[in-house]
Amino acid sequence: METGNNGISHITTAKSVKDVLAHLLSLLQIKRITVFAVVDHSGEAAKVGMEMHDTKLVIFGNPRAGTPAMLAAPDCALDLPLKILIAEGPDGRTKISYNSPAFLQTRYGLEPDFAKPLAAIEQIAAALDN
Repeated sequence: METGNNGISHITTAKSVKDVLAHLLSLLQIKRITVFAVVDHSGEAAKVGMEMHDTKLVIFGNPRAGTPAMLAAPDCALDLPLKILIAEGPDGRTKISYNSPAFLQTRYGLEPDFAKPLAAIEQIAAALDN
């Protein structure tokens, strides 16, 4: 995993976007985490005649985990619910990207107890390359 200065963590895998998306949705269902939306960026681009590598954004969360953070720091609702971006790169490899929980904690000045539940995204993302 690589985390840049902008707080975005990346994992690269040889799996296809389709396979990673299916695995993610399955994991979230097993963990009983609500999927609020799947945004098909590449599909929407195709609808307006633009070509884009396969790119999906999954928006998900657990209100029991995220609501306390939003109550403590209302602006963190800009980054919650959690999101994972799954995008095919020019080399054909798939990049899994998400906001680092440590970055979110710092960005919004969250106390560790409020930030801890957000760390689940790291285990979920890491499981997608297995």
